[in-house]
Amino acid sequence: MTANNESKKSVLSKMKIAVVDDHELIREGINTILTNNGAKCVDKYRTAMDLISAMDTGQSYDFYIIDLELPDLDGFVLIEMIRARNPVAHIIVSTVHDEIWTLRKLLAREVNAIIYKSGDGNELVIAIDEILNGRNYYCDAVNETLKAAGDNSLHPSTRELEVLYQIAQGKTSREIAAAMFVSENTVEAHRKALFSKLGAINGVDLIVKAIAKGYLKKSGVKR
Repeated sequence: MTANNESKKSVLSKMKIAVVDDHELIREGINTILTNNGAKCVDKYRTAMDLISAMDTGQSYDFYIIDLELPDLDGFVLIEMIRARNPVAHIIVSTVHDEIWTLRKLLAREVNAIIYKSGDGNELVIAIDEILNGRNYYCDAVNETLKAAGDNSLHPSTRELEVLYQIAQGKTSREIAAAMFVSENTVEAHRKALFSKLGAINGVDLIVKAIAKGYLKKSGVKR
């Protein structure tokens, strides 16, 4: 075993890691990969609220490895709940979903790593190492999908997406401001950022481009 591998095991042994997945086989598989690579503290949760309940009683982790499809909460909601309780949380998403809209929603939420369950399990260890070195990690298949879609780094933030969803429902800036408990000026700033990031020239163009880029589904647009 190389000194580099020993060093990685030593680092991983100091990390507290939460795994959230409703499939026991997946939870145990991830646990095995992590423990085989030196991890000593891996807590496994079947549901989102199992984790949130633990966090609300004072539990905190260095890494959160989560699935997007959970029996009680949408994975995107879980990401926001984790960040609300631990703003510096390192979040790794392990998923089967490779749709461009899913990837862009994850990028908008600034997750630290995206890997596919169909990939090499040891990518988890690679992702953790990359994150500890100050870099995000997206598996090759994710990067290929983003490249094919003409992706760039200008992704709407979570708050900007909230405004986008409400614009798609036909709400005015005043209505959006009231719903989000912010000023109309803040909503207008988010709207301006959305136009810039999506390269839109008007409201209709904004919605069309948001759908084309995968930030909105057609079913979510008010007609």
